Amino acid sequence: MDELEQNLTTGIPPSPLEAIPSAPTNPFAPEEFQLNWTKNDIEQRFGFSGGRFTSVNKVFSFLIGLSLTVIFFLILIYGLEPQPGARWFADMFLKRNFTPYPTMFLFFWAMSILFIKGRKLAFQSQALRLSAVPQQPEFILNPVTARAVLDRVHSLVDDARHFLLLNRIERALSNLRNIGQIGDVATILRTQAEYDEEQITSSYSLVHSFLWAIPVLGFIGTVLGLRQAISALGLTLQAGSDLGGIRQGLQAVTAGLATKFETTLIALICAVIIQLVVAFVQSEESDFLDACNDYCHAHVASKLRLKQED
Repeated sequence: MDELEQNLTTGIPPSPLEAIPSAPTNPFAPEEFQLNWTKNDIEQRFGFSGGRFTSVNKVFSFLIGLSLTVIFFLILIYGLEPQPGARWFADMFLKRNFTPYPTMFLFFWAMSILFIKGRKLAFQSQALRLSAVPQQPEFILNPVTARAVLDRVHSLVDDARHFLLLNRIERALSNLRNIGQIGDVATILRTQAEYDEEQITSSYSLVHSFLWAIPVLGFIGTVLGLRQAISALGLTLQAGSDLGGIRQGLQAVTAGLATKFETTLIALICAVIIQLVVAFVQSEESDFLDACNDYCHAHVASKLRLKQED
């Protein structure tokens, strides 16, 4: 083992900058980064400002949801409605009232948000596989080695602030390097973990709003349909001159009344699908946060030492 490897293992470098092979904080060759948020984040690739960690750019998801809604209704109009066997399905969305249009838009917007979150989560999870902190059991963290670890982190990614795990490590080790208080590092890690959980929880607020709005739209559509049916029933009773005419009018009204609940059916199905996907994505994000907590405990908090023991 050469001198550099020995120093890396013991945590006592010959000089503060040689504990870990380091690189400039902002190298001139960003393509050499193992993780490049500016180039690889899904929103950044399409020219939109990427949301923090797994948060989603609302404009980007709005445009995707709107595009999917337009495509969906074009398929209904030009693909399914001309087909006799599939016309009933197209009529559920096209021939009832206006509520299926905003319902499907909110559905596709919500699904776009969840899809983007899934892609961003997969990208964030790659930081767990980086060798940002030496994992040898003998390595210790102190104000001297913290500087070298930070240099190592900055050499692996274009900006550690955009990665949940690395941002947490950077904040903790920056405090250790600048102030030298070992006890504050564990506190910073816990506090940052709480902030991260709150931030991820708040990123679902728009989707949860959609989960409330979509069934309400379905009920509104049904109420409007019932209102039309009751009005038609009143006109039938007024215009009926005999029992046979009234019976025929009632049959037409009740047949139409059965279709008025389809808007609620569509809305409830959309809400159930969104809720299932939300539960799955939230479970994945929860597992990711647990993995980040375990990483920080195993490779940061447990290696803190004020000085090397004899």
